[in-house]
Amino acid sequence: MPPTPRTSVSVVIPVHNEAAYLPAAIDRLFAELATVDADIEVLIAENGSTDGSADIVRTLAANHHGLSVLELPTPDYGAAMRTGFLATSGDWVVNFDIDYFSGGFLADAITHDEADVVLASKRAKGSDDRRPPLRRLATWGFNLLLRTLLSSRVSDTHGMKALRREVVTAIAPQVVSTQDLFDTELVVRAARTGYRVVEVPVTVVEQRESKTRLLRRVPRTLRGLWRIRRLLG
Repeated sequence: MPPTPRTSVSVVIPVHNEAAYLPAAIDRLFAELATVDADIEVLIAENGSTDGSADIVRTLAANHHGLSVLELPTPDYGAAMRTGFLATSGDWVVNFDIDYFSGGFLADAITHDEADVVLASKRAKGSDDRRPPLRRLATWGFNLLLRTLLSSRVSDTHGMKALRREVVTAIAPQVVSTQDLFDTELVVRAARTGYRVVEVPVTVVEQRESKTRLLRRVPRTLRGLWRIRRLLG
């Protein structure tokens, strides 16, 4: 009998103006991925950078098999994620950030036969969230809004996640939210459609100070969540 093909994984990482951070981060990322028994491609979804981030990725690709870059003209994290997801072909599609990734999470996620979506939840039982208190409070508040406005049972839609190809193909084209809430709408739509969502605990240690100011995001997030509520009913 022919050998069973290995699972293929597409990792999508949106980046904006990360030229200085990319070389060391890509080295760490591929060291993590080397521990995962799968065929892995990494797509850097560069969006609106002005510091040559895309050129840096192309240079790094010479030493990292499976690394490629997709360029978008406008800074938009969610739009970059959506475009990147739809440009991939792996059995699983995984979202990492350039400063937040885990080979252990990926290796575990793709073995979840009972799951269509696997979320690394900072609020799952057993998680160790070592971020500053204000950021932990923000996650708690966001979870409260998810439950109140969207009647969601999911505790954390941001951060690392893995989705089966069929979920990406069916759900991602329907998502209209960009910026901060693409992944929230994606996960909520998937759960409401009946796909199996599993949350797993995670240890969260910030690699660096957040590039986005938390308070600036609050009004935009509230408007975005209300828009999702109106879309989904």
